[in-house]
Amino acid sequence: MADAHNKVSGTAEARPMRLRDALRQARIEAADRTGVVVDLRDAEIARLEILNEALDPLFEEIPAGVDLFDRGFSQGDTPRLWIDVVAHVMMGRDKRVYRFVQDTRYGRIVLAESHQPAVIVDAITSYVARRLIERDHALAATGPLPVAETPNVQDKRRGGFWIFLLGFLAGALALFAVALFTALRNA
Repeated sequence: MADAHNKVSGTAEARPMRLRDALRQARIEAADRTGVVVDLRDAEIARLEILNEALDPLFEEIPAGVDLFDRGFSQGDTPRLWIDVVAHVMMGRDKRVYRFVQDTRYGRIVLAESHQPAVIVDAITSYVARRLIERDHALAATGPLPVAETPNVQDKRRGGFWIFLLGFLAGALALFAVALFTALRNA
């Protein structure tokens, strides 16, 4: 035991670690960790892309006039596949579990969680169906929106001409009043 103590103290006394060597070692360790993180991130994005491709048939069935859904990726610290403004799919902590969540005013709700993309596709299909029904109910409750008549282009031009003419006359009248006022003041 005394031998081990002498070895440790002997190496510490023989040559202390220099800061440059410690920084070099820390950079190597950080690069190794960064490589692992990048690999995990690439795996997350690849899994989300597989799910996105599995969702193509669902989104092709959505009627053309419906603009509730805007599917796309965000690649921040946590890559996400967005279904609409409030719902997205992200990978779980182990990076193999798909987690379909919805953000609400009360916090985030997990709608589905699975290792299988097919289970998440089914959950997203149910979510899309519920959102379409909610949209239909909202439109039925408010009634059809009134269609405003758009004025003719010529009517717009005529209106603009009259406003221009009125402004021109008001400016000329103001200029004449200023000239008359200065002439009377100097006289």
